[in-house]
Amino acid sequence: MSMIDTVLSKADANLDSSLEKMFALCRIKSISTDPAYKDECAAAAQWLVDDLKALGFEASVRATPGHPMVVAHHAGEREDAPHVLFYGHYDVQPVDPVNLWETDPFQPQIRELNGRKVISGRGTSDDKGQLLTFVEACRAYKEAHGALPVKVSILFEGEEESGSPSLKPFLEANATELKADFALVCDTNMWDSQTPAISAGLRGLVGEEIVVKAADRDLHSGYFGGAAANPIHILADILAGLHDETGKVTLPGFYDGVEETPDHVKAMWETLGMTSDKFLGEIGLSVPSGEKGRSVMELTWARPTAEVNGITGGYTGEGFKTVIAAQASAKVSFRLVGKQDPDKVRESFRAFVKSKIPADCSVEFHQHGGSPAIQLPYDSQMLNKAREALTAEWEKPAVMIGMGGSIPIVGDFQRMLGMESLLAGFGLSDDRIHSPNEKYELRSFHKGIRSWIRIMAALAA
Repeated sequence: MSMIDTVLSKADANLDSSLEKMFALCRIKSISTDPAYKDECAAAAQWLVDDLKALGFEASVRATPGHPMVVAHHAGEREDAPHVLFYGHYDVQPVDPVNLWETDPFQPQIRELNGRKVISGRGTSDDKGQLLTFVEACRAYKEAHGALPVKVSILFEGEEESGSPSLKPFLEANATELKADFALVCDTNMWDSQTPAISAGLRGLVGEEIVVKAADRDLHSGYFGGAAANPIHILADILAGLHDETGKVTLPGFYDGVEETPDHVKAMWETLGMTSDKFLGEIGLSVPSGEKGRSVMELTWARPTAEVNGITGGYTGEGFKTVIAAQASAKVSFRLVGKQDPDKVRESFRAFVKSKIPADCSVEFHQHGGSPAIQLPYDSQMLNKAREALTAEWEKPAVMIGMGGSIPIVGDFQRMLGMESLLAGFGLSDDRIHSPNEKYELRSFHKGIRSWIRIMAALAA
């Protein structure tokens, strides 16, 4: 029997005890957003430290202005072994409304759901069960082989569900200690229950609020209509001009840094069977928007966007009021891909808006965040080794997918620690995270442990 087969067999033999550990951690009510659970968050951090120390990690609870961090380190079996930083979070969302839970949210249990065995309870999928797949993979290695194939550092956060206010200062203060060859992040999903996935790209974001001002007060539309500038008209013209007839964004320089998705990756996405009808049908729509000639996977994973998120202006109450508003505002967000520069996109948008403002009117801008996209090279050795390892475990080719949103920690690792991140998680879209009746597939937990064993072996090789 090969070394990896021995470790996999140990993980199988440990499954019951691994579940007991998961249940113990999930019983701790580590709700980070509610100050009433501060002691529970501290207890979860200490539980993890004690467990990691028992595995041979050098582990400690690190104080922050908010909830504590857990930091741990373990040597690899070779001095020249790759060094990975594994990230997860031990805090959870509130459980309200409790009356909608079918079981006690903090008494995890295995039950049947649609013919499948699932583990129910808050934190089972997001993120306690997920992070423990990696810890239990390390346990199987230590018990079967006596060593880990790679150098491992661990960072478990306690504020992910409440905005991570302590994370950036902590990374800045401990950058030297936390720096590794690359990061492993488990807080993601599979494509479906049979198909593992690696998230190779995360879109960035630019948020802008604009306020167009005209007259010094609201005006009677009968007396001033036709002569006075109408901020709502001006705003509507600006927003309508953000796209051309093909769905492309019209801002000068907007597509600088946007690269085409490789054909072999688009072919991989086509095998997933996600059509426009299927994707949009779930939300009661049928006609694709955005750039013409692009699949819905391209549009949501690999292309930049300009979206209007809200508009205000004039009278919006009951009944009717014939008024020309003194001002109108809109919130606009841009999702970025590739190497688009958030600052340049913001500058281009503001210049475009200013060019549409009449001489006797004005505009104010309010910035609402900005971050670049994250994109792993599709030919990355790390990514392809992990893909081969996942394929070997699940017996169905792992797919490289994108994510329409963003995971801030991944950008922080890249910008602050100079590390790329491998995003491989085993959650499913129906795990009901943040909602009543959260669950984690028993199969996901078991094969997640086995997957990290294979990934660590592949990275070490």
